Amino acid sequence: MPLNVSFEFFPPKNDAAEQTLWQSIGRLAPLNPSFVSVTYGAGGSTRERTHATVKRIVDETALKPAAHLTCVGATKAEIDGVIRDYWDAGVRHIVALRGDMPDMGAAYQATAGGYDSTPALIEGIKAIGDFEVSVSCYPEKHPDTPNLDADIDLLKKKIDAGATRAITQFAFDTDSHIRFLERARRLGVKIPVVPGIMPTTNFKGIVRMAGRCGASVPHWLHERFEGLDEDLETRKLIAATVAAEQVERLTAIGFDNIHFYTLNQADLTYAICRILGIKPQGAKLDAAA
Repeated sequence: MPLNVSFEFFPPKNDAAEQTLWQSIGRLAPLNPSFVSVTYGAGGSTRERTHATVKRIVDETALKPAAHLTCVGATKAEIDGVIRDYWDAGVRHIVALRGDMPDMGAAYQATAGGYDSTPALIEGIKAIGDFEVSVSCYPEKHPDTPNLDADIDLLKKKIDAGATRAITQFAFDTDSHIRFLERARRLGVKIPVVPGIMPTTNFKGIVRMAGRCGASVPHWLHERFEGLDEDLETRKLIAATVAAEQVERLTAIGFDNIHFYTLNQADLTYAICRILGIKPQGAKLDAAA
């Protein structure tokens, strides 16, 4: 069964970052992803840049963009306006999320007059247009929920509201993906569950990010990166190997869709895809192959 991949990017903060983003998109586009998503900053802080990036993808590429949208920091009327703008721009896929507070780490608080939950946001999206809606899920549970069953119960409410795909938070413990899918299926989740993979050379940054989102970082991974703070090239090789090994194990047990959190690092994600046998469309094998 062929492996389908999708890629996540974040909108640029300045001209240099914009150049990096579009170089990354150009590098990965020939791999024919099923879609590419563009993130939305905490508290909706990148709303305009996200919209501009998604619109440019629609206008200038053949890629299918999915725009992230959150509940935080805006009223229903403001969010509905964003949804209509996406529809008018030709976007037909939204990644619906609760979102983080502008003060990262602060307890979630619904915006007055806004959507108070992801299921409510999904209902608002579907009332405006026939969007495809993807949502998040957490193999090791969301930090704000008491247990994994509560997380899966929330996922089912998102599905009832209209979600058709769940993308997992990154997890380096591959068994957690497997256990989550088995548990979700037992509890009635039938939509595709797509593992999220986080390839990165910045191990210290990943440890910080994992702490915020409730993802564990196995001891063996600490050991692989130990002592390599000044050795970027070796970190690149390790990051590519770890991600490729994880995907190969996931595909071996039946996952056929993988979502890469690229961090706008195209070369690393591209190398991983090539290790996995994903080639640019139309590429020919070398004569010696």
